[in-house]
Amino acid sequence: MGIKSILSKLFAAYINRKDQNWIDNPIETQEKWRKKIIAKAKNTAFGIDHNFTKIKDYEDYKNAVPVQDYEGLKPYIERIKDGEENVLWPGKPLYFAKTSGTTSGTKYIPISRDSIHNHINSARNAILAYIHETGNANFLNGKLIFLSGSPEMNRVGGVLTGRLSGISNHHVPAYLRSNQLPSYETNCIEEWEEKLDKIIDETIDQPMGLISGIPPWVQMYFDKINERTGKKIKDVFPGFSLFIYGGVNFEPYKAKLFETIGKKVDSIELYPASEGFIAYQNEQHDNGMLLLLDSGIFYEFIPADEYYNDNPTRLSIGKVELNKNYALIINSNAGLWGYSIGDTVKFVSLKPYKIVVSGRIKHFISAFGEHVIGEEVEKAMKYACEMHPETEIVEFTVAPKVSPENGLPYHEWLIEFANEPVDKEGFAKRLDQKMKELNVYYDDLISGNILKSLVIKELNKGSFINYMKSIGKLGGQNKVPRLSNDRKIADDLVKF
Repeated sequence: MGIKSILSKLFAAYINRKDQNWIDNPIETQEKWRKKIIAKAKNTAFGIDHNFTKIKDYEDYKNAVPVQDYEGLKPYIERIKDGEENVLWPGKPLYFAKTSGTTSGTKYIPISRDSIHNHINSARNAILAYIHETGNANFLNGKLIFLSGSPEMNRVGGVLTGRLSGISNHHVPAYLRSNQLPSYETNCIEEWEEKLDKIIDETIDQPMGLISGIPPWVQMYFDKINERTGKKIKDVFPGFSLFIYGGVNFEPYKAKLFETIGKKVDSIELYPASEGFIAYQNEQHDNGMLLLLDSGIFYEFIPADEYYNDNPTRLSIGKVELNKNYALIINSNAGLWGYSIGDTVKFVSLKPYKIVVSGRIKHFISAFGEHVIGEEVEKAMKYACEMHPETEIVEFTVAPKVSPENGLPYHEWLIEFANEPVDKEGFAKRLDQKMKELNVYYDDLISGNILKSLVIKELNKGSFINYMKSIGKLGGQNKVPRLSNDRKIADDLVKF
């Protein structure tokens, strides 16, 4: 056992004891952060505009600060980009995390000197929680790879600006730097396929212990290694024992990924966002992710079916219920206030508070009033694949077909198979059966002959990769929306 493994277990035990304090006192911890961030930001432009000095309790806060997305905060962010200080948070941001928005174009999310610890320490603590639970720290003696965006940055309004994954790359602890791959020069390559080839050159003969990234891009990395060597990943990297992922539901990719690896490895799901590191999986037997209540964020939750109401219900952590979809709202020491990050979450445990990401508030299908959400199509796909275990999925997305040439409208499932189901008709029927079980409105529309059963559109191999390449979003942290309320993505995909 190496020195890093030994020391990591001691550090993991210390962090576990420390975390248990806020896990045992969730409501008090959140109230502490609400007061703390409001007090620190009271003299900022946003704090003055919203009368922070007069806020006494959470009800005052809800009355003073509206729920808003990026467009709501954009006027303040533009002032920061123009060089102004003390706008959303004291001083200037340490970074802007640059990200693509579906409605706002490029977004510039501030990361402050206070909030950077949320991003870096949370990622560290996720690994330490795993070490503390399992006792496995041997992967730290091998090489570690984080498939991420370029760490190169520029300046906007005097603020260093880049992708979140690239920013995080600059904060990898010194004791892991010697283990980290790929090289900085390779990480800076922008073109994904060129970068991937270089990453393979640098890693294929190395003792990889930990591999991290968004599942479809990790799969692409594994597939290219298999093409070069003709071997399973377990034979190329016999010491590989931990896979860390985030950004998408792992279930549709799991079967193919583990088949490519050739053995099951432990995995940790993370919930990082440019706006903050929200949660991570802290137990191998439990797919729920521990909501991080003591890292500079005060959370609010809006019942998803109220989100577009004029005056939706806003709940703090003590008022949430199990198995209900909520739009996630954050208020943070980065200067984000009443900020809707666009995700919906569902609590699967209240002691401690654990969540799963159930979808995107704007990613749904309701062309006929059915309001199908991401969680439902994910569950239906998982069920169909379990019933047809030979099936492996590369990627899929769902869109409405409102005006087909013949017959009733329907939901079209555009699927790229790695291995097709033997009984394709049965596979489609099971998908549709599960969708009707999960969504009563969808069931009513089908039984009422408003919709016909879903239709699967098989896509050629490489369709999703070629589509992402065509829009300049191949690799890194990019992902295809699981479902859409229009045909734009679906029609573009069919071209490939």
